[in-house]
Amino acid sequence: MSFQKVPTSSTADPAGILPAPVSLEPGAGATVVADGTSVVADPALRPAARWWRRVTEDAFGLDLVPAPAGAAPADGTPPVVFAVDDDLPPSGYRLVVGDDGVRVGAADLDGAHAAAQTLRQLAGPAAFRRAPAVTGAGGRATLALPHVAVTDHPRFPWRGVLLDVARHFLPKADVLRFVDLAAAHRLNVLQLHLTDDQGWRVEIARYPRLTEVGAWRRESGLGTWRAGVADGRPHGGFYTQDDLREIVAYARERGVTVVPEIDAPGHVEAAVAAYPELGTRKRPHEVRTTWGVSTEVLDPSEESLTFFEHVLDEVLEIFDAPFVAIGGDEVPTTLWRENPAIVARAQALGLDDVGGLHGWFLARLAEHVASRGRRAVVWDEAFGPALPRDVVVTSWRGWAVGADALAAGHDVVMAPEQVVYLDHRGGDTPDEPVPVGFLTTLDDVYAFEPLPAELAGAAAGTAAGPATAPAPGALLGGQAELWSEHLDSARRVDYAAFPRLAAFAEVMWSPEADRSPGSPAARAFRERLVAHHLPRLDAAGVEYRPLDGPHPWQTRPGVAGWPRDRAEELAAGGLRGVGGWVEGRDEDTGGPA
Repeated sequence: MSFQKVPTSSTADPAGILPAPVSLEPGAGATVVADGTSVVADPALRPAARWWRRVTEDAFGLDLVPAPAGAAPADGTPPVVFAVDDDLPPSGYRLVVGDDGVRVGAADLDGAHAAAQTLRQLAGPAAFRRAPAVTGAGGRATLALPHVAVTDHPRFPWRGVLLDVARHFLPKADVLRFVDLAAAHRLNVLQLHLTDDQGWRVEIARYPRLTEVGAWRRESGLGTWRAGVADGRPHGGFYTQDDLREIVAYARERGVTVVPEIDAPGHVEAAVAAYPELGTRKRPHEVRTTWGVSTEVLDPSEESLTFFEHVLDEVLEIFDAPFVAIGGDEVPTTLWRENPAIVARAQALGLDDVGGLHGWFLARLAEHVASRGRRAVVWDEAFGPALPRDVVVTSWRGWAVGADALAAGHDVVMAPEQVVYLDHRGGDTPDEPVPVGFLTTLDDVYAFEPLPAELAGAAAGTAAGPATAPAPGALLGGQAELWSEHLDSARRVDYAAFPRLAAFAEVMWSPEADRSPGSPAARAFRERLVAHHLPRLDAAGVEYRPLDGPHPWQTRPGVAGWPRDRAEELAAGGLRGVGGWVEGRDEDTGGPA
């Protein structure tokens, strides 16, 4: 068996693997996976082998036979083997399809999950269906895998996507489906945004009003909140703790870690509606029905801190991720400054300004998370001297705060809204549905670089500074965001996410390359996308945005957006960005779209 190596930027990949692997060597011929084929797996890799066997059986109507490591092939049929290979880098794999069957060597379970996804792609779009669409004798479809050798490992360990289920609730089945789609693109972190001003989506046994009251609102804003238009339709929903345990287990079976997010001390109107004593004004309140930045933030008291510690204790019991996100973004200090008791509290704590309560509160929550053996994740507004070093910083307002956090010793996830906020408009034509935010095209996302060269030196600690400066943190990777103010269904999530999320996934997984528009890598990506990957999404039933603009039924006529100009804002704020709430700026003109 001979193989011909193909560069990762080449258009000659006959299988159109996406994300592009480190090395791909196509061979001649194909191997048929027949009914009764053995699937042999090392015990450590069984979840990945089991997942591949099940989706393959469903898609092709086959009965494959699970077998322990070392078992002889059934009836002499070439087997599919998943074996541990200690010579590979973490999360790496080598996949060979030849005359003697299929062999996956994986460094670990993460590598085996990645190999299983590649193996599924090799089977063609039919592998993304849940039952055979074209059947042969006995109701079975033919599964022929092309001969190939793939050697691969990820560029970054954190390849994330955030799904906001707080602004618009997604039923559990839709979340499970999204987990499948994330895993299909080798994204391994799903940050589930569970709480916000507009809804509280996680059952907390100690505080039942969080879902009895906080999970429901009387109506929703329609389009940008600046238009002042509402739909008049009640909205709500929440996940029971068992629902969330199911989501966690389902994701784990597919190599995805679910990171829960409980936002504090801002984005808490739903919690304050349920328990008004948490707020600064201590008065009855309703779940927010509009978008934008709210001045209704927590009273940063010991009582509020204890409340959220109790909430996190239950959340940490549900989720098994090493991380839990605790928010920290967009925290107006307006009501704090107007409250003499809160001003006095800041002074008693020795803070220079009442705004320091933001960092104080989050640091205490982070310490509580650490005491339970986990690590907190915060948005970049929370970065500062008070933040414990073990806290991960997600840089969303640009790149520079992330570089600062790296230099200060924090691990960082890059998620700049200028490029990887996928709820922002994907096109610039009048029929683009709810055209908010920056124009973020497929090419823009594919050209995303988590740490631009002009910031890399400072992030590595090479900028001038004291000899006692901390060791720099690690750039864990990046995360795309799907905020759901304007994504009110799974169909709208599909449209916003794909195919841009496929471009993001390749940036996070595949080797570093020049991905600028028109580059060889960009051309190869687009050719693989059109020829191979969009048909997979079609087979999976994903209602993605067509490359030339929305279908008529994907438009939203008459729903106002709020376009922003990336070039203008980058010129004003540089790589540091200018998003979020800014002290002294009026909320009605300074909030997000």
